[in-house]
Amino acid sequence: MNSLSDTTRRSERAGRPPATPRGPVPARRRRADLRAWGAFALLTAPMLIGLGIFKYVAIGWSFLLSFSDAHGTIALGRWVGLENYRQLLADPAFRSSLGQILLFTAVIVPVTFAASLGLALLVHRVRRGRAVVRTAFLIPTAVSYVAASLLWKMCLFNGLPAGIANTVGGWFGMAAVPWIQTTDPPLYWIVLITVRLWLQVGFYMVLFLAGLQAIPKDVHEAAALDGATGWRLLRRITLPMLRNTSVAVLMLQFIAAFQAFDEFYNLFSSGLSGTGTAPVQTPLVYLYNTAMGAQNYGLGSAGAFVLTALIVGVTLIQGRITGFGKGEE
Repeated sequence: MNSLSDTTRRSERAGRPPATPRGPVPARRRRADLRAWGAFALLTAPMLIGLGIFKYVAIGWSFLLSFSDAHGTIALGRWVGLENYRQLLADPAFRSSLGQILLFTAVIVPVTFAASLGLALLVHRVRRGRAVVRTAFLIPTAVSYVAASLLWKMCLFNGLPAGIANTVGGWFGMAAVPWIQTTDPPLYWIVLITVRLWLQVGFYMVLFLAGLQAIPKDVHEAAALDGATGWRLLRRITLPMLRNTSVAVLMLQFIAAFQAFDEFYNLFSSGLSGTGTAPVQTPLVYLYNTAMGAQNYGLGSAGAFVLTALIVGVTLIQGRITGFGKGEE
């Protein structure tokens, strides 16, 4: 009691209101907190339960399937250990799909990066109608990959003399060619690259635009006063200040390239010259045919984790090289 009075006197001398002693939390406040937590749990429970069952439980079950002999069923079969992984890595078709996706990634990533950065620099210089131009390039990102692939296959590069690609080529004296069915030269890569560019360039252009708009105008004005213009301004000022955006764009492009499926499957679903053998396939297409076609869910699950490990490994290497996540020095 004396200590409480001394504390009150000292507070009055210092010009502060006396400290109010803390007591137990009122029952009304506790009930309000319980009701708030109950409402939160009620609203989030369906999402959390669905996420847990259809994502994390499914991933764990798939991991167990990769070590079992599961044919025609998703139930755990005979335990085979690493046999599925050995069989998968020994399959020439799977190794070929890995080589093809690496080639596809090595081409599509730098081309998409350069195209999206160039478009962002051009759109950033537009003074009037910038929103219209930006929206025009962004609209293709809302188009389904399946719809775009079928459009490329049946209209643009259908191989007919009246097809759009062959019609345009005929203006320059080019003979009609079967773009998707041909293997020498492999013109189907033009189809794959162009459809992926049309679908993705607008999205990455918007990311670069956001990075360009975050650069202070004073920096460019000061550099211009020092005589830095054109390529020198881009190389010395703009690109270094877009480093974080560039690293993020590259990481997203690498992941998206390794996950390519829709355009490859839909463009070559009819096979090469009707034989049923596609000239190029990605690991996801191989795994889809293995799991859904051959009903070998154990081998398909093993391939899914091999591809996941490949994506994680490439992402970690890129992050290590570019210093992603380290912040500004």
